[in-house]
Amino acid sequence: MSEAALIFLLAVGGGCGALCRYLCGLAVMKKFPAPRIPVAMIVVNILGSFGLGLLYGNIDKEYFYNDALFVSLGLGFFGAFTTFSTFSVEAIQLVMDKKYQHVLFYLGISICGSVMGFLIGYYIS
Repeated sequence: MSEAALIFLLAVGGGCGALCRYLCGLAVMKKFPAPRIPVAMIVVNILGSFGLGLLYGNIDKEYFYNDALFVSLGLGFFGAFTTFSTFSVEAIQLVMDKKYQHVLFYLGISICGSVMGFLIGYYIS
């Protein structure tokens, strides 16, 4: 597949992932309108890590950066669906608000949950 085609697939996947992240975040925020920690980002990052684990477990690792499915879904969709930058902003906001127990819980559940989600997805596949 050409480099231009892979870049196009990356862009389409990224756009879809960003839109799904936004919509998923809104849905979670409706369920939890005033959480003590950013529940929406935890859910999005764990779901995205799980999905990436499923995908990664089902592709040929030797060619995955040239594989259309991995570029569009793995790098594009799941790369845009999950977000480390928003996670970082929300963690710093908790620190600035002096909610130290909340930030420790948020960091722990986000990191451990995302890694566990990936591993579960990977081993299921």
